[in-house]
Amino acid sequence: MPTIEETFDALKNRFIAEKAAGTDAVIQWEINGDGGGIWYAVIKDSTCNINPGPAPNPDLTLQLSVQDWLDMNAGKKTRQMLFMTGKLKLKGEMGLALKLGSLFPSPKG
Repeated sequence: MPTIEETFDALKNRFIAEKAAGTDAVIQWEINGDGGGIWYAVIKDSTCNINPGPAPNPDLTLQLSVQDWLDMNAGKKTRQMLFMTGKLKLKGEMGLALKLGSLFPSPKG
């Protein structure tokens, strides 16, 4: 099973720069539970930098458990399913949340 850090390294590789044209945003993930942590991505000028720790003023914050994060990154669960079942909580720009799938496609397509 990958570590949370490994999943964020993989997330960088899934970033689709051409889908980020015109996007200037900070997205924060709060992964709760043993081995979790806080990470954030700065998306600007079709680039993405992901860093550990909290962002000063994120445009969007996603909160979910370690297991749900790992399952989502393994392609076992979708963002939509986790959100609809209350396991993924969002704060901030909902339009940006809807764009996540195109910016960071699922590893299983």
